[in-house]
Amino acid sequence: ILCLWRSWLHILHHGGLQTDAWIAMAFKKFICGGRVLLGPDARSLYLSTFLIGSPAFTFIVNMLIRIKEHEPAYGYGVLVTGIILTCLDFMFLYLTSLGDPGIIPRNARPPEDEECMSTSSMEWISGKSQSLRLPRTKDVVVNGCTVKVKFCDTCKLYRPPRASHCSICNNCVQKFDHHCPWVGQCIGLRNYRYFIFFITSSTTLCLYVFSFSLINIIRGGSSLLRTLSQDLVSVILVIYCFVVVWFVGGLTVFHFYLMSTNQTTYENFRYRYEKDKNPHNLGYFNNLKQVFFAKVPPSAINFREMVLVQDIIVPETPSYHGGYIEFRRNFKMEAEHTNAKNGSSGPPGILQNLDYTDIDDKLKKKPTEKDSTTEEGSQEQILSTVQNDSVSKS
Repeated sequence: ILCLWRSWLHILHHGGLQTDAWIAMAFKKFICGGRVLLGPDARSLYLSTFLIGSPAFTFIVNMLIRIKEHEPAYGYGVLVTGIILTCLDFMFLYLTSLGDPGIIPRNARPPEDEECMSTSSMEWISGKSQSLRLPRTKDVVVNGCTVKVKFCDTCKLYRPPRASHCSICNNCVQKFDHHCPWVGQCIGLRNYRYFIFFITSSTTLCLYVFSFSLINIIRGGSSLLRTLSQDLVSVILVIYCFVVVWFVGGLTVFHFYLMSTNQTTYENFRYRYEKDKNPHNLGYFNNLKQVFFAKVPPSAINFREMVLVQDIIVPETPSYHGGYIEFRRNFKMEAEHTNAKNGSSGPPGILQNLDYTDIDDKLKKKPTEKDSTTEEGSQEQILSTVQNDSVSKS
């Protein structure tokens, strides 16, 4: 609350300032002056909180009500352990969702590196300048193996090894694993450890609630049907946890397999190392050590730095399907608006006064052997005719 109040006073005092991260990320949300970073689909965090909190708090309340039916050591032990597991699960959920996953800062313009020209890539990226041509891929050596890194058209940079551009967050993320819809955030280099702790604690909590709810049913003492009717809450918790544990438990096992082989979900789904050697695989124990004990690098972006709103430029991901059509449509609408404002509906006056008869004759005339030169020569001749006509008219 104090952070929110200080951020609000800072905005009122400086008159419309925002964090520097708006320059790099158009689809991110910031809280507490850049201390908390949310993804574009942060509303899914409410759903995850509900799906975890509802059965957990129901189990805790049910145990608290029935604690007199059990021995004090057993009842209070189960209750306290359930509270601790629930708090840990929520803590790892919010640590995963509310931090920087490893976003790479964007460049304002493409890099001008002479080393980029010495590459075997046959695909080139044409910039606005005719002299600027960048290769689509670039070779980088990782642990003695050559790895190709791609150029990102949106962020205008060569992605580091294992980085990828998230289409939902519209950012390049270091060691991109996947975009998790349940936490509303990308899973990358800086929050993968918290994500592993989150799914592991969720599986543990699910198994814990399932086991002790089933024990409450068994310890009813009477017939099974009578126990089911009297302890309906435990029955619902058993069914709910039995269904959920297959999803979250399977996800946990899958990610432990990825950690043991030092792969990401993105690399595994694309069969990146099915035929080639994985240059990042350091062995089972070293791979786990890298995930759980390696130092997390600091964020590459200062989310608390303040800039003027008028200086913010939000780049968009280029569209290769409808971008040119949309550009022509916007250009036509802008031209019509300008003509309507000036009171004219046709082309400018200097174009209306030109004599196009000679140009039409030259275009309709069949080329002969003497006149069959290059296309550039004919265009220069037509342009010179237009210029002479315009000069004579003026």
